[in-house]
Amino acid sequence: MAKVEEPSFVSVLAMNDTGPAPEAAIVRDIIKHGLWVAPAFIGLGAAIWGVNGAWSTAYGLGLVLANFALAAMLVAYTARISYALMMGSMMFGYLIRLAIVSVAVYLVRQASWVELLPLGLTIIVAHLGLLFWELRYLSLSLAFPGLKPKTSKTTD
Repeated sequence: MAKVEEPSFVSVLAMNDTGPAPEAAIVRDIIKHGLWVAPAFIGLGAAIWGVNGAWSTAYGLGLVLANFALAAMLVAYTARISYALMMGSMMFGYLIRLAIVSVAVYLVRQASWVELLPLGLTIIVAHLGLLFWELRYLSLSLAFPGLKPKTSKTTD
């Protein structure tokens, strides 16, 4: 009787990523954009809420940029180990990062320099604004994952 071999396969959950990490380039670009708009955010906070509004806005922007950097670091680090770990770190990492931002706001809520309205608005608007702004620069293809390749201008 002939022995029937079962097909061999490797689960996608056991695989890992050995290629370049596009998330690092993406988060660098997000941080660069965040630093570009920081003077406008801080100036608006100062114009409406005074010096405390400027400090609160700067603190909120710092939290947002640190949150993006931590998310990219988690993806880059865990993808090299396994995709299953990466998925778990993204699912639970989101909750942990949300808790970190919440605790960071909770710890300074009573400080004399904190205005909660500009702090909260900055955190929400900066997260969403930077993500939507970054969508313009993303390449959503497997050929060029991450940022879109820069087109070279040719002169004839």
